[in-house]
This record gives sequence, C-alpha cells and structure tokens, in this order.
Amino acid sequence: MYISRYMIKEPLTVTPDMLLPEARRLLTENNFRHLPVVDRDGRLVGMITDRDLRSAYPSSMLAESERLLAYEQVEKAVVADIMSVDCVGLTPESTLDDALLLFDRDRMGALPVLEDGRVVGIFSSRDLLAAYKELFGIGEKGSVLLGIDDNGQKGFMTRIVTLLEQHEIPFTRLLRIYDAEHGNHRIYLRLNTFKIAQVVNLLREAGINTVV
Repeated sequence: MYISRYMIKEPLTVTPDMLLPEARRLLTENNFRHLPVVDRDGRLVGMITDRDLRSAYPSSMLAESERLLAYEQVEKAVVADIMSVDCVGLTPESTLDDALLLFDRDRMGALPVLEDGRVVGIFSSRDLLAAYKELFGIGEKGSVLLGIDDNGQKGFMTRIVTLLEQHEIPFTRLLRIYDAEHGNHRIYLRLNTFKIAQVVNLLREAGINTVV
C-alpha cells in the first residue's frame, strides 16, 4: 500500500530565511509539529519541528534580563539557524512498511515526500496510524479481533473460512502470524459481528481453539 493514498499533499512549507517567530506562528496556528524547509524551486533543504523551536527559545528559569536578551536574539534568528539538514524522505511510491521502518529506526514524527527533490507531501506517524486503522478494520461497526491457535494442518485456514461463510458470519481480515513467545503460528480474524460468543462456540464445536 503506497503512502500517496494517506499523505498530506501540497503541505505547508517554509523557507530558510523565514524568521523563527513566523515559523512558530505557522506551527501553532495550523497545529503542526513539522514543517519542510524548501528553496525557491520547492526543493527540500531541511526540516524544522516544534521541538527545534522550543529548544531555540529561552528557558523560563533564566533571570529576566538574560531571558529578554535571549528573546531579542531569537526574534532575529531564521529557520536556517536551527533546521535539521540531514533529512530522510519518502516518495509517493513508498509503502506503509517503508514509512513504519523509518519511523522506528530514526524516531521521527513526520517525513517529507519527494519527487525529484521537490516536496509534494508530508507523511506523519498519525497518518500511518490512520492507514493501519483502516487496513485492519479497527473501529468498524461490530469489529472484533479473534485469535485462533494454528494446528499446522494443511487446509486449516480454508476450514475456518468455509465454516464462517457457511454460517454467514462476516469477516474482513485473516492473518497468520508467528508467535515467538509460544513457538507457533496464530491466526487472527477480524469479524464484524455483535455475537462473538456464538462464533467462539461454533469454532470450538468444529475443533478450532480460540485464544485471548
């Protein structure tokens, strides 16, 4: 699944010569945490975050005279003074898995999306959560996730699907995942039903064990 489906297209950007107070205002007013920094051609040259700005502004623990002096210096500073320049980016054809691995590796909250070096989007960890929420059916009406012990027999998943279809029990996702803790595979069903107890009984009567 490509991130282009979930990314924010044509995101708000700033330039390296923008004053820090203006960048701070843009972040605050738009409730953003990350802004790509681009040159006149729209090419990425850095990223600035709300954390960068918080670090740039003086601490309230400073003496008033020191704090006022620091404020004067910050008010004259520009984005280029504090932006990150070693930026990792995605492309519209990057997958959700690509984004997840980069978020996990680099502990980033958002990544710019680039085409030929130009910023065409931004993809955040919140966008990733929204994408996986949709893919795994979380929040759908009557949605419930049910675990099943995989007995390893040939055609076991086919048995489960056939049983559910025969009894007209709606399901939307079927996953087989290796459970390292128990040393075996488990199957997870995303069901759309308010009668989960009846489904569990049906499976158990067919010799299919459910798990928590």
